[in-house]
Amino acid sequence: MAEAALFDTFSRAPLRFVRGEGVWLVTESGERYLDFGAGVAVTSCGHSHPHLVDTLRDQAEKVWHLSNLYEIPDQERLARRLADATFADKVFFTNSGAEALECAIKTARRYHYSKGHGEKFHIITFEGAFHGRTIATIAAGGQEKYMEGFGPKAQGFDQVPFGDLEALKAAITENTAAILIEPIQGEGGIRVVPKEFLQALRTLCDEHGLLLMFDEVQTGVGRTGKFFGYEWSGVAPDIMAVAKGIGGGFPFGACLATAEAASGMKPGVHGTTYGGNPLAMAVGNAVLDVVLAEGFLQNVRDVALVFRQGLAALKDRFPDVIEEIRGEGLMLGIKAKVPAGELNTAMREEHLLGVPAGDNVIRLLPPLVVTAEEARDGIARIEKAAERIQREQLKKTA
Repeated sequence: MAEAALFDTFSRAPLRFVRGEGVWLVTESGERYLDFGAGVAVTSCGHSHPHLVDTLRDQAEKVWHLSNLYEIPDQERLARRLADATFADKVFFTNSGAEALECAIKTARRYHYSKGHGEKFHIITFEGAFHGRTIATIAAGGQEKYMEGFGPKAQGFDQVPFGDLEALKAAITENTAAILIEPIQGEGGIRVVPKEFLQALRTLCDEHGLLLMFDEVQTGVGRTGKFFGYEWSGVAPDIMAVAKGIGGGFPFGACLATAEAASGMKPGVHGTTYGGNPLAMAVGNAVLDVVLAEGFLQNVRDVALVFRQGLAALKDRFPDVIEEIRGEGLMLGIKAKVPAGELNTAMREEHLLGVPAGDNVIRLLPPLVVTAEEARDGIARIEKAAERIQREQLKKTA
């Protein structure tokens, strides 16, 4: 077989999925896998959701692409729905989470520039963060493994230890424009930021004239059991980046902001060719039809409780395999005692898909339409995976 023509940037599992149904993925050979990765928290409404499929098909028969030189009705509708359901007044649509973060960074810097403070362009971020793969967002994340080999780090990002409020205070200077944080670090290992810490960030930003920026690319659109994760803290950001679940599998993102925070973003200072295209906007509105329907988020919380309790029981039963259960809602993580890759492989052998993360964690991010019965099925498969590992441990010590 000829060498693959793809860039060698992914270590792919030897699985070829050809279709999906709800929380299930099906391979070429007909094997069914319980998808508790959801494309890394993307397929919020599950695979082949009828409302999303019908909406995309209907829009595809009308018009796929329009330039932002013209008004796009569904774009205006989706922006209004997002604004009405959040802290935001203004929305800019993008094609991805990284683009949403780029827009957020530019919005924060442009705000201070427009106020006559061009020196204020530094953004404080936190160790373990992940904000994307562009030159700016890898600098914002600050992880060496993502920056290595790409030249000098983009200027203007000052990183402090996760959860260290005193270090954060010390990092604020006359050049600081904003603070950027994920309410729950996803790639960093499902590390939940305490609500008291987020409240302290809000107070610091107000005291120093800074903008508070939340990266809700992974935590947003129902993933934590609220529409957005920041709602658990009782504080709101000035700027927020969104993607993944908002498209239910269709690629798009958004940058949300208050009118004041977005006041520097005038015609010509930022743009996009594909962002806000009619196909994406149709699907985005369909996702909101599902997620904002009465009772949907309550059901996410109910199923999450069943799932969390089941995982806690496994932790108690397999203390040599599972160290800790982390997360909120349906954004959960297993911190493993064994190498996380070993646990992930064992789970895959039980036809359950998870997502590796930092800090030796496996993320469990099922579609938000998962039922309690399907959550219990997932727990049973994790149990079998843990038993498999435990047996191997016993063999090694025998």
